[in-house]
Amino acid sequence: MKIIGFIASPRKEGNTAWVINKILEGAKEQGAETQSWCFSDLDIKPCRSCYGCKQGDQGCIISDDMQKLYDAIEHADALVLGSPVYMGQMSAQAKIFTDRLFAQFSPRFSPYFKENAAKKKLILVFTQGNPDPGLFQLYFDYTKNMFQLLEFDVKEVQVVAGMRNEPAHERKDLHTVMRDIGSSLVSERFPE
Repeated sequence: MKIIGFIASPRKEGNTAWVINKILEGAKEQGAETQSWCFSDLDIKPCRSCYGCKQGDQGCIISDDMQKLYDAIEHADALVLGSPVYMGQMSAQAKIFTDRLFAQFSPRFSPYFKENAAKKKLILVFTQGNPDPGLFQLYFDYTKNMFQLLEFDVKEVQVVAGMRNEPAHERKDLHTVMRDIGSSLVSERFPE
């Protein structure tokens, strides 16, 4: 099994990166092949809404680092997308990435939807400074639904709250929880 982690944060070694790496560590302990991409190292341009990706088989016509990610996603069994919460929603880096997924994953309401699209497993992870994990629940539910419309099999939405007071790596409770999420992705044991 191949699992790809996406760190959609401008901080290469921040809370989101730590959490994604812990999840991948748990998956690797169960025998998965893992890889991570840090968006702060990549040049990913916004979608131009040119629909070039829907004319023929060439895919997205923008020449940037997203081409590497399309290839990685195509060969992955599962994805873990992590983003800090900025202004009540995903980071700008995560939004650009999500918009660019349109080239390969069209929503059900799109005329370009492929009937036989294979579902990729997905875990969404949000880190936030506010200690209330339910504060932005409407947005988290919306995001989960949006990825389901893109035909992802969303296994879990994990909210890691209270990052303003204590960094993730210092929270002993998170070490096991995050590794267990990665392990569950491999073994398919998710809580109902």
